[in-house]
Amino acid sequence: MRRGIAATALVASLALTATACNEGDSGDSADGPVTITYWDTSNATNEAPTYKALVEEFEAANKGIKVNYVNVPFDQAQNKFDTAAGATGAPDVLRAEVGWTPAFAKKGYFLPLDGTEALADQDKFQSSLIEQAQYEGKTYGVPLVTDTLALVYNKELFKKAGVEVPKTWGDLKKAAATIKDKTGVDGYLGSTAGYYGQPFLYGEGTDTVDADAKKITIDSAEAKKAYQTWLGLFDGKGLAKADTTADAYAHKQDAFVNGKVAAIIEGPWEITNFYKGSAFKDKNNLGIATVPAGSTGKAGAPTGGHNLSVYAGSDEAHQKAALKFVNFMTSAKSQETVALKNSTLPTREDAYTTEVKADPGIAGYQTVLAAAQPRPALPEYSSLWTPLDDELPKIASGKESLDKGLSNVETAFTKLVPDFSK
Repeated sequence: MRRGIAATALVASLALTATACNEGDSGDSADGPVTITYWDTSNATNEAPTYKALVEEFEAANKGIKVNYVNVPFDQAQNKFDTAAGATGAPDVLRAEVGWTPAFAKKGYFLPLDGTEALADQDKFQSSLIEQAQYEGKTYGVPLVTDTLALVYNKELFKKAGVEVPKTWGDLKKAAATIKDKTGVDGYLGSTAGYYGQPFLYGEGTDTVDADAKKITIDSAEAKKAYQTWLGLFDGKGLAKADTTADAYAHKQDAFVNGKVAAIIEGPWEITNFYKGSAFKDKNNLGIATVPAGSTGKAGAPTGGHNLSVYAGSDEAHQKAALKFVNFMTSAKSQETVALKNSTLPTREDAYTTEVKADPGIAGYQTVLAAAQPRPALPEYSSLWTPLDDELPKIASGKESLDKGLSNVETAFTKLVPDFSK
């Protein structure tokens, strides 16, 4: 029932491909329903049950379509889909991280969705999220859930210290010192991960690269200023020292949810975990604000999330069924259900119902989406954070100078985007 995008796969990938083929096999009969395969990359424990229930709801309303639901671990899905799509047996629908879109679209693995049933409600979605699902003028995904980074803070600690929500990084540094004086806990704990450095870059009007100009900008004057500000938030009264251990992320989350630090930069994927901490048994104690601004006076945060994309290698019958399925899963009703069950952010305004916005976490993150910046349609863009993940901990711990670290990152970038100038 299927044709592969390519005729053969690498011998080393045969075992993985065989698994993918088994999962993607439709098993259709001539007079039976069309069976499509959906690879869901959501968390198997906390999120997947909601998507499985929606699949059952879709099947009940569409008797001619069956859905073979497969939960694929997120950290394996990108490579697994790449292997399967390059041979045979890729799923008809993939829950894809937004950064995967340009790479798979460039390879011809995703079906353009413009003018199809999947995008029938295109004008209902946040325009920047549709933009992020595009590559070379065509749309290859329908936004399912979105996320971004925000300054999340402990309202009680801020109130005790008598400080306002900081508007700039300088304000944050001053607030942290006051919080330490007044409450005894650190005011801010930063991250050394590359993704969490994006707001500092945006605050200086720059990025890791200028995709339109095909230029590497990570070692520019603006980027150096951004990372100098970032570095300064690891040193001073009320500012936690850089944690460069393998468990740094878990340490940061634990400190915040249990009231050991007053503020961090974090995304909405942690909303349910925030509420599990002792500091947020009262959900309304969770404060959410736009990330502080840089010297440009503007604040910006990266946009993340997931789209639903359709495999270009499926036949017409499977693509038609897949398009209907995508339309259902990204509808306002389905997104409302997902938001209520999983505390994730919808991608369309009409899914932010009164009931959804009753969750202070979701309501708070909705207010900061205006500062979320779409990623450029560059297939290699997401991979650019890896060299930063390698170098930023060295810089933050004092093992490497800022100039040396950013120079090393620039060198690594030249290999990832060899046609870009420095």
